[in-house]
Amino acid sequence: MSETEQSAPPALPLAVNLQYTRDLSFEVPVGAEIFATLRSQPQIGVNIDVQANRLQDDQMVYEVVLSIKAEAKEAPEKEGGPAGRTVFLTELVYAAVVTLTNPPQELIEPILLVEVPRLIFPYARNIISDVTRDGGFPPIVLQPIDFVALWQARRAEFPEAAGHA
Repeated sequence: MSETEQSAPPALPLAVNLQYTRDLSFEVPVGAEIFATLRSQPQIGVNIDVQANRLQDDQMVYEVVLSIKAEAKEAPEKEGGPAGRTVFLTELVYAAVVTLTNPPQELIEPILLVEVPRLIFPYARNIISDVTRDGGFPPIVLQPIDFVALWQARRAEFPEAAGHA
């Protein structure tokens, strides 16, 4: 074996079979009025969630679902005041079907809830950017997500679910 073959990290026991948009929604609740009355950049809030479900009991085939909700609200009229009307709301549920091949048991959960979302996030980010731009607003360009921190926070919140992807 050459030196480069020995120093290469082992490949993930993972195959991404397909990716797809499971659900996509974009709403401008106030309608055209918002374009005439919006005076400043809206405040954007983003929520992200990751779920994994086994599709077949006898095989290591999973659906990993990345849910992203972005909501833009008018800036408060005065400092510290309540946010104004909803400017727009977009929700995306983006999924991947993956097959795991003989993974060590302790790696199943981090592969499904960290590595797969990391792989599919750029596609979901692009969809969110395109839909907000096509909706008549500046595109939302989501910053990279620390899926390890998201996974660890979820484990701390729901310790009884740890180990069950």
